[in-house]
This record gives sequence, C-alpha cells and structure tokens, in this order.
Amino acid sequence: MSPELYIAAAGVVLALIVIILLFKIVWRVAEPNEALIISGLAARRRGESLDSLGFKIVTGKGTAVLPGFQTARRLRLDTRAANLQVSCVTQQGIPVQIRGVVIYKVGDDLSSIANAARRFLDQQDFMTSAIHELFTGHLRSIIGNLTIEDLILNRERLTSETRASAADEMSKLGLIVDSLQIQEIDDETGYIVNLGKPHAAKIAATARIAQAQRDQEATEAEQIASANMAAARRDARIKEASYQAEIDQAQATSRQAGPLS
Repeated sequence: MSPELYIAAAGVVLALIVIILLFKIVWRVAEPNEALIISGLAARRRGESLDSLGFKIVTGKGTAVLPGFQTARRLRLDTRAANLQVSCVTQQGIPVQIRGVVIYKVGDDLSSIANAARRFLDQQDFMTSAIHELFTGHLRSIIGNLTIEDLILNRERLTSETRASAADEMSKLGLIVDSLQIQEIDDETGYIVNLGKPHAAKIAATARIAQAQRDQEATEAEQIASANMAAARRDARIKEASYQAEIDQAQATSRQAGPLS
C-alpha cells in the first residue's frame, strides 16, 4: 500500500474519532426519570404554547447541545417524600401534633415541568422544604375548623380537604401529590386518651359480664351433670335392689316347695 493510502486511511480514522468525540460532547440524553432543560442560543421550543419560556424541554430522548452557546441542566421527575410535623389547634382549642408524609413529584406534562424548572431548577433540594411549608399552612387552617373527634374518626376527610386546598398552589409549582398520609395525631392534654376511656371501660364491662355468664353457665352445667349422675346411681341401686328381691323371693319359693315333694 502506498504512503498516500496510509495517510488517507489515517485521516479517515482520525476524522471518525473527532466526530465521535464531538458527538459525545454535544449530545445529551434525558433519562426516563428526568427532563433536560436547555437554555441559550436557539433553545426555544417552536410550534408549541411554551415559546415564551425561552428554554427547551426534552424528555425521553436525546438532543444536541452546543457547548458555549447552550446549557443543559437536568430536572428530576421521580418521586420525593416530605415528612410533616405540624403543631395545630382544633376547633375546640385543643393543641395537637400531626405527623404525616407527602409523596410528590414534578408533573409529567410540559407545563408542569416548565413551572417546576423556573422555580426549582438550581435548587431542587428546596422542593421538600417548600412542600412542607405549603402543607403545614393548609393543615393548620383545616384542622382549626375540625374537632378532635373529626380527626380521629374521619382521617380521610382531613387528607382529602388538604389535598384539595393545596391543589392550585401545587399546580403553580409544577408539582403533583401522589400520596398524603396522616400517620399520627397526638395531644399533650390527654384528650384523645380520655376520649377512648369510656369505650374501653364499656368493653371491659362487657367482657366481665360475658365471663360471668360463661362461669354461670359452666356452674349450671356442672350441677346438671352432677344431678344426672346422682339420678343414674339411684336408678341403678333401685334396679339392683329390685333384682335382688326377685332372686330372694324365688329362692324362698323354692325352699317351701322342696319338703312337700
């Protein structure tokens, strides 16, 4: 092979390497649990209602990002958890401690992703704090209109009302709630404990009455069994005595008949 061919082949290989390196430098791929937010030169999304944002959103695929002219940042779309610990006062003026958890995420639609990107892109760890403050305020407001009995007996009402009241603000933040759970409701006054005492006492009394009835039934059954056994022994003795009397009479009759013959 001539030197010219060697040079040409080396040039082709070098060009391929350069192309591959350039491709790796400019190509970005959005993972299934994230969105790429691309800002900079020509980064507007065309033909959609989000043109005014000034950045492009890419999900589930790759795109070219021009170094020096464009910047690609990643926004996580997976679920997150915000633990709630809220001090509230009920409608009765009783202070309570509410502990729960909010499972939330960035919405999957482009509008939600855009809203979340504008607020949290450079401070995504702040999302949990924002959710905590948001739900703390709504819980305090809703619990202020409920009694402790409402909280204990209808916890689902508390969670549904809280989710509904926070829906508009969550939408503005680009976030959605997957789950809201109220895990514990405590009070320092002992109201909840005292609330359950009459019911517990009633159950204990019912249990004692049931046990007394069972003991009485057992005693009566034992008495009946003893009486039946005594009656059976008496009947046996009577039958035995009658049988013995018949034997004695037969023997006496036999003795009387003997000398006459």
